Amino acid sequence: MINQAKAVKLIKIYQYVCDKYEEELQYHCQRFTNNNRPEFTDQEIMTIYLFSVSEEQRYKIKHIHDFAKNYLIEWFPKLNSYVAFCTRLNKLSAVLKILCSTVIQSFIPIECSKEFSLLDSMPIITCGGKRTGKVAKEITDKSFCSTKNLWYYGVKLHSLNHYNKGTLPYPESIVISKASENDLNVFKENWSEIKGRTFFGDKIYHNHDFFDNLYTENKITMLTPIKGIKGKSEVLKQRDFAYENLFSKAVSTIRQPIESFFNWINENTQIQNASKVRSFKGLIVHIFGKLAACFLKPIVNP
Repeated sequence: MINQAKAVKLIKIYQYVCDKYEEELQYHCQRFTNNNRPEFTDQEIMTIYLFSVSEEQRYKIKHIHDFAKNYLIEWFPKLNSYVAFCTRLNKLSAVLKILCSTVIQSFIPIECSKEFSLLDSMPIITCGGKRTGKVAKEITDKSFCSTKNLWYYGVKLHSLNHYNKGTLPYPESIVISKASENDLNVFKENWSEIKGRTFFGDKIYHNHDFFDNLYTENKITMLTPIKGIKGKSEVLKQRDFAYENLFSKAVSTIRQPIESFFNWINENTQIQNASKVRSFKGLIVHIFGKLAACFLKPIVNP
């Protein structure tokens, strides 16, 4: 059995999941079989997963199931076998993706800026670059991560975050792409229609022509560290050095919290390590299930 404090947190997560299930989630996991009302419910499966990740730091499905079997069986007496638990959880991959979005939108701090946003991405690694990636080929491929200085197979998690002075930026929108996808292309597909916003990004977003047009259309400004120009003379480099260095340092300082944001997510969920994932649905559960668990903390720690 778990202690009283943990029991209260488990109940809060279960109540939240049940409420959202009744409001919306049930329509994304309807069953058209004779077993459309299983004894071990979808709500219970999601509760076990979210509680185990957020409160018990159990990140692998095997460890989550073992914990439930050893410590939560009085709460969930109809708990399936490990294999059945994995199968049922994977069938809820689309539901967890929706739940993740709902959780994030539910707890946006009121002090978050509506004018300034931070952009960045981080790798989620299914295997190292020396091997051939065989998992979730629909959305994974090979790329190089300059931050970690490694080749890897997997996806990239892109986050558009509200600037929140003095604390971590809060996500407004999170999407995933193949590892090799250019961050600027992801911005164009997902966030270029936002109006009247100033974005802070890294050098990958440096594209004067595109953002000049976007400013005219939607009053969007993109600020990035200044990118060196090939062929620029030494005289001009020396003339512009002080300004460019100061401007780049200012942008990087404002952007730095989003790097801390990714570190915070990884410390709380181990989301970057997806080496145990074995399917497309499993990868979706790994990403959006862990994100949902991470942002449920205002429920259990108000």
